[in-house]
Amino acid sequence: MRPVSIRQFLLKSSGVALVAALAMVAVPQPSPALDRLDFAVTGGDKALEKTVRGASLLLAQQVDGNTDAEDLFAAARADYANILGALYAEGYFSAVIRITIDGREASAIAPLDAPSRVGTVAVRVETGPRFKFSKTEVGPLRPDTELPVEFAPGEVAATGVIEDAVDEATLDWRNAGFAKVRPVREDIVAHHPSATLSADIRLDPGPELRFGPVTVKGADRMEVRRILKIAGLREGEKFSQLELDRASARLRRSGVFSSVTLSESETILNGGLLPIEITVAEQKPRRYSVGAEMTSQEGLALTGYWLHRNLLGGGERFKIEGAIQNIGAKNSGADYGLTISIERPATLTRDTTAGLTFTLGHLDEEDYQADLAEFGLTFTQYVSDQLTARAGIQYEYVRGSDPGGKFEYRNLSLPLGLTWDRRDSTTDARRGFYIDATAKPFLGFGTTDSGIRLTFDTRGYRSFGERDRVTLAARIQGGAIYGSSLLGTPRDELFFSGGGGTVRGQPYKSLGIPVLRGMGSEFLIGGKFMLASSFEVRARVTESIGVVGFVDAGRIGGEGFFDDLGGWHAGAGLGLRYETGFGPIRLDVAAPVGGDTGDGVQLYIGLGQSF
Repeated sequence: MRPVSIRQFLLKSSGVALVAALAMVAVPQPSPALDRLDFAVTGGDKALEKTVRGASLLLAQQVDGNTDAEDLFAAARADYANILGALYAEGYFSAVIRITIDGREASAIAPLDAPSRVGTVAVRVETGPRFKFSKTEVGPLRPDTELPVEFAPGEVAATGVIEDAVDEATLDWRNAGFAKVRPVREDIVAHHPSATLSADIRLDPGPELRFGPVTVKGADRMEVRRILKIAGLREGEKFSQLELDRASARLRRSGVFSSVTLSESETILNGGLLPIEITVAEQKPRRYSVGAEMTSQEGLALTGYWLHRNLLGGGERFKIEGAIQNIGAKNSGADYGLTISIERPATLTRDTTAGLTFTLGHLDEEDYQADLAEFGLTFTQYVSDQLTARAGIQYEYVRGSDPGGKFEYRNLSLPLGLTWDRRDSTTDARRGFYIDATAKPFLGFGTTDSGIRLTFDTRGYRSFGERDRVTLAARIQGGAIYGSSLLGTPRDELFFSGGGGTVRGQPYKSLGIPVLRGMGSEFLIGGKFMLASSFEVRARVTESIGVVGFVDAGRIGGEGFFDDLGGWHAGAGLGLRYETGFGPIRLDVAAPVGGDTGDGVQLYIGLGQSF
């Protein structure tokens, strides 16, 4: 058989006539409704039939209620290629497809003879046998290239596997500096008597290249030199697709641009230099946002911020954010705070963002009141798209009172953090995991002790069922403070349990460490040790509505995770989710199922999943 290219092969089929889509002649009057659409698939299994039906434009038109004769005729002619492409993707290369409109083969009807009325449409698909690979070669390859395991003799000959193999080989060449690698011969031959497919693709790597001059197009308020600094492409450095993708990610991460495109020149300069052009479109510089959450125990929480994405023309993000929490809370007053911050990307290194933060706040908790002020400098290092490291220095001042008297805390700390985020979504994850760990050594002044505060937060997600409609989500979080005494640790650094962030169904911050005061009475402060876990089963009833069942548990300790100073409690409940397009609206109803810190039902309303 005569060798053909991938493109030629995808446009040919034994026993199937493929006709290119042509312009339709306008129908002067609306057509009557479609009487019947028969769709039959012979061969394969139920999964293949579902794939074939999913590729049909005719069935999509029927679902949408579109019965216009012109649209149906166009859909029928397009379905030859649509269905054939779906079959090729599953390894079926000898299919026979018949599509008739009132008894006439759709491919045989001339566009100028398009029917003004469509009564009955019949689609008959005979899949034929499923082909296997007899030969699989792509070359030349880099020494470390690993092609998909499915691209091997005896495996199902799916066209997508061929494309994946070529893409993998091409990507490895590009990451090694060969930017102009391209296929020069594509021999793909189907042998119908044996139901096998031979695939042999030859590549031309071309010359090894280095990054050349980088130019910028589309900059408005943003300085070109800062765009080049953030992108981080270095002239003379070996070309790499990975580094090109990282440059694009850095520019997008700055938040200044609505779109970023990096284009390679067709012309290679002397010395093997490849010019790169960066094309950007800037977002509106200012943005504001408001949000609200409510629970029956903690009351209403209002948050908002105002943001300038490019304050000084170098990508500086200036942000003013405020929050008022526990409005109308049953057992405490309102907390409020104001934070002013500025961040600058590509500081120190191209992947380092520096930030200054100043915070003022007031806490009115059940057993204490406090005013606080914080000032800090933070450096965030983006190791990869998923891995982020943080380090900084921070000064904190807290002054307040509790039933035991007045207190004052002053400390200088070195907060460190590491985040590994492999979730597929930050607002409604279905797969992946999230790990965040922090270490905060602090030096106390005056009556404040010195020590270290450690925290971790781990989350995992696994989905299954049709279209991943059921998701299992689990979370384990904890914290510990070493070196400082319970009363010598700043109150806002201690741990409580209860409420939406830890144990739903239990009152907000209801589990802590009881401290004795005069006359034998006691009051509650946070503990030095905390563990909390949550487990959810999330089921999607429709595309926009979901239901959730969950159980949470938490434990607080004074001098250890399982000492006698603290205790544990648990809660469980049901929830409803409504998808909005930017995250689900969350409604949870929970009640205590363990411990003695609360009773009754708690209600939680917010945006996004609980974790």
